[in-house]
Amino acid sequence: MTAILRLRHLFASLFFALVFALFALPASAIEPIKISREDVALDLSRAVEIYRDQGENFQVSTAPGVDGIVRRIEVTALDERSSGDWAVFALANSTDQQLDRLIVAPHFRLVDSGLIWPDLGSNRIAAITPSEGFALDKQASRDADIFLVTLNPGSVVTFIAELSSPRLPQVYLWEPEAYKDTTNSYTLFRGIVIGIAGLLALFLTILFVVKGTSMFPATAALSWAVLAYICIDFGFLNQVLDITAGSEQLWRAGTEIALAATLVVFLFTYLNLNRWHLHFSYGAFAWVLGLVVLAGVALFDASVASGLARISFALTAVAGVGLITYLSFKGYDRAIMLVPSWLMILVWLTGSWMAVTGMLDNDIVQPALGGALILIILLIGFTVMQHAFAGGALHQGLFSDMERQALAITGSGDIVWDWDVLRDRVITKPDVSRQLGLSAGSLHGPARNWLPTLHTDDRDMFRTTLDVILEHRRGRMAQSFRLRGADGHYHWFTLRARPVIGSDGEIIRCVGTLVDVTEQKKAEERLLHDAVHDNLTGLPSRELFLNRLEAVISIARSEESVRPTVIVIDIDRFKQVNDGLGISAGDTILLTIARRLHRLLKPRDSLSRFGGDQFALLLLSEQDPARIAGVADAVKQAINAPITFAKREIVLSASIGLASWNSSQASAEDMVKDAELAMHQAKRFGGDRIEPFRPAFRSVGTDRLQLESDLRRAVERSELRLAYQPIVRLEDRSIAGFEALLRWEHPRRGPIPPSDFIPVAESCGLIVQLGLFAMQRAAEDFASWQKQIGDVPLSVSVNLSSRQLIRRDLVSDVRSVVARANIKPRCFRLELTESLVMDNPEQSAHILAKLKKLGIGLSLDDFGTGYSSLSYLTRFPFDTIKIDKSFIDDSSPKRSVLLRSMVNMAHELGLSVVAEGVGDENDALELRQMGCEYVQSFMFGPPLAADAAIKLLKEQYPLVQA
Repeated sequence: MTAILRLRHLFASLFFALVFALFALPASAIEPIKISREDVALDLSRAVEIYRDQGENFQVSTAPGVDGIVRRIEVTALDERSSGDWAVFALANSTDQQLDRLIVAPHFRLVDSGLIWPDLGSNRIAAITPSEGFALDKQASRDADIFLVTLNPGSVVTFIAELSSPRLPQVYLWEPEAYKDTTNSYTLFRGIVIGIAGLLALFLTILFVVKGTSMFPATAALSWAVLAYICIDFGFLNQVLDITAGSEQLWRAGTEIALAATLVVFLFTYLNLNRWHLHFSYGAFAWVLGLVVLAGVALFDASVASGLARISFALTAVAGVGLITYLSFKGYDRAIMLVPSWLMILVWLTGSWMAVTGMLDNDIVQPALGGALILIILLIGFTVMQHAFAGGALHQGLFSDMERQALAITGSGDIVWDWDVLRDRVITKPDVSRQLGLSAGSLHGPARNWLPTLHTDDRDMFRTTLDVILEHRRGRMAQSFRLRGADGHYHWFTLRARPVIGSDGEIIRCVGTLVDVTEQKKAEERLLHDAVHDNLTGLPSRELFLNRLEAVISIARSEESVRPTVIVIDIDRFKQVNDGLGISAGDTILLTIARRLHRLLKPRDSLSRFGGDQFALLLLSEQDPARIAGVADAVKQAINAPITFAKREIVLSASIGLASWNSSQASAEDMVKDAELAMHQAKRFGGDRIEPFRPAFRSVGTDRLQLESDLRRAVERSELRLAYQPIVRLEDRSIAGFEALLRWEHPRRGPIPPSDFIPVAESCGLIVQLGLFAMQRAAEDFASWQKQIGDVPLSVSVNLSSRQLIRRDLVSDVRSVVARANIKPRCFRLELTESLVMDNPEQSAHILAKLKKLGIGLSLDDFGTGYSSLSYLTRFPFDTIKIDKSFIDDSSPKRSVLLRSMVNMAHELGLSVVAEGVGDENDALELRQMGCEYVQSFMFGPPLAADAAIKLLKEQYPLVQA
């Protein structure tokens, strides 16, 4: 009886959903996934649409059926564990046979599970309701939610999945036999891996009992933790114990905590860290204690505990790298033997990180990582056994302290420096003279013999250090100095020595080590040079340039003859060079420009590269304004000169700003900013020009920020409106439509032209919001006009920006705007410029084709002013082109020929033509004779408010009543 009531309720819900779909506003329909007999496994994860917090009753539009009709159905939650989240997808049987498939949603998937708050698995789908037939039968499975679906030939079915958890990491559509075979294959692999892991853990445990050393229980504990993790990850423990989907999260978190804890214990025990420092023992104990506390946290929030355990595992691996590296350099054999195993752990950790963050996304990753973990434990086990049975502990304590220190010095490769104070004789072993290319023993003898070989800047320090030690009879020598080799080059050495006091309290010897640190010093010099110089050109960096300018300014304050000028140079449109020729070609061109600019310098001048394609010139050699302008012009000409690369000539231009110092400028930073402001102003004027700094430039950036702030508030305060300029038919001078133009009435500044606020909106990201506002308001006003004048041949056009064109939601936004306003799609038009379309022609063609399928009109604005190719024009689904006003205003004798060619070409392509900027009747008559259908200009009507536009329409259609 309960089943009958549920069926009645379901049919009633479907009936009301159908009625709602017939009379309600249109809604977005999903795209069905076509399947065939050859498709044995399809990943539906990206095709599933998730709807959050929809409650127990959920309505959705189905995919278009075979008849092309989009229906709307309502589904009621059937499971008490329902989260209020729903998933929707559609399948289409494109064959002429009935197909059986399994919808599989795994409970746990390591890929993209997350790092901080990972998804540890749960029931994913409570029930699935198709748009045709009854709810799907759920198949018995411990590892996944599986539903059997039968698709009739040629059918299109929409499935609404009732989710048991907020996340749905993966949904697959399997052919039943293929899924069975795949499951069996994975079962065999998992069985082999678990068997190896179990035998390894048991073997290491037995070795612990037999051998009794501390490293075996630590290794055995790590192997048992790995075995437990593998059993949970492979679902083996579910077959042994009755683990529910909810408690599986606790088990999984527990095994990950155990894995992290045993890795800490193994690292501490194997490296025997307590012998190196007691702090290692405290740190390891605190770390393991924290993980034990974390196990208690898992009882309340397993996800948080698992995330912290994963972070602990990663930190242990990183800390292990440092410890192993440090101890390996000290010659500790255990650390050296552990290097291969730890490298594998790092590789495994990298793979795991890429998996949980979604960078590796396939079904093989999870079992592969499990198998790799077993290989790591195998290698660790072999390492432990090799060390335990190699007898390494038998040789401890056979050397005396003196022998051990001698071996340590020999092994380090350092030179022993021995100064016999009583005989004043210095000896080095091995002889440092040979290293310098000098004759053998040339530096053996009195300490004063070293002075001629020392660098002149280091001699006094060397002599003073020896004198101080002799005078105070204590202290240590720690000094770096330079010794000249036979080839004249200097080598850096570091001397560390201490005095040996005799029975009478006097120093009898001074013994230490001498280390060649030439390479380290060169590396330091290179780092210092690279820190303040550009790596590509070798020019000073911005920081060094500012430092030099600050020094010059400090001189200029007291000497009138010093008047620095800063010239900032920015290459125009250099990004196109990198995009077209490649970054390596761009670097070559920058080197060429740097060399050309460097040739213009005089001894007192300085050139710097600020970064990218921007250079700066500190000019001190010229004081006269005319000569400074001459230098700037020479810089411009040097950049404008063609550059030959790959058998082609490249001509560049630059925007140049210059600022000369005056007493009002406080710092070098201010002076450079003034020059940069002048450069930006030159770029605003179109580039390829020189712009001296003027104080008014400082307010440009501030005005722009204020304008951006006001524009954000204008959207919130509804200060924006639309003005509609008529598009008139030339044949009878009737109104064919309107172009919607965005206007901003600022409360303090008054009307602000679009040329001022549209670029600001594009740069700060508001253009998408403004574009959507324009589309919605234009559609709503047009719908209001139609109610008052009836269904007349009229359209409204809205301009589209570049940011809107590249958005994935553009098609759905347009569909939603047309549906909400309840207007016919053919009455709504979008206008795009040539340059906008040609920025990315492939993507533009794809998006425009989708827009065209909606039934809306597409106009190509400012035709003839861009840089498009006519071959591309045939690929775009435009139905109208708008000839730019510059062609109408052209007074050249070829104007008529050009206009007639454009109109004829448009008609041959099946496009209508709108001429913009028509100024007089003669132009209008000429355009009509050429066949141009429409015009748009102030002569035929200025932009009007919405109420003025409807008034104009009522005058044209007086017989239509509201």
